[in-house]
Amino acid sequence: MTNNTNGFSTDIRVNRFKYLGAIIADEGSKSDIFARIAQATAALAKLNTIWNDRNIALSSKIRLMRSLVMSIFLYACESWTLTADTERRIQAIDPISNEEVRNRTRQAIGPHEDLLTTVKRRKLKWYWHITRSSGLAKTILQRTVQGGRRRGRQKKRWEDNITEWTGMTHDPNGPLRLRDR
Repeated sequence: MTNNTNGFSTDIRVNRFKYLGAIIADEGSKSDIFARIAQATAALAKLNTIWNDRNIALSSKIRLMRSLVMSIFLYACESWTLTADTERRIQAIDPISNEEVRNRTRQAIGPHEDLLTTVKRRKLKWYWHITRSSGLAKTILQRTVQGGRRRGRQKKRWEDNITEWTGMTHDPNGPLRLRDR
């Protein structure tokens, strides 16, 4: 960011900032995921009187859970880069959120998708949506950065998740492609 005052130009560099509710940080998606977990847990705790009220139908509680708590957690999850640590944290919040609403009535509700699977499904859905389009997002997604990566163990990239989950390889000249069997 450049700030011009009195003819002087100063460049300001920050390690993290909040943009449209998502935390953008040097360390990647980790801080945003942890903040989303904290916000969803806080929203869950604020609705504790509703979860304990026996006069409210279970179906209403489930709808409230999905609209008021899970929407907070899943906001912008398509942009996250999932590591083993963040996957463990996401799996840890799932039983907490479900215990509040579904602790004794899982049979009545039927099978449900855990949060990690939901995040992965949304991320893959967004990837396939972008690869079918012809806009700027596709160009940016397929673009490679000049130069090499740092020495040592590499940080996991967004496309590394897609490669792991789909069994695709990355072609530097194009999109991810299915591996030959």
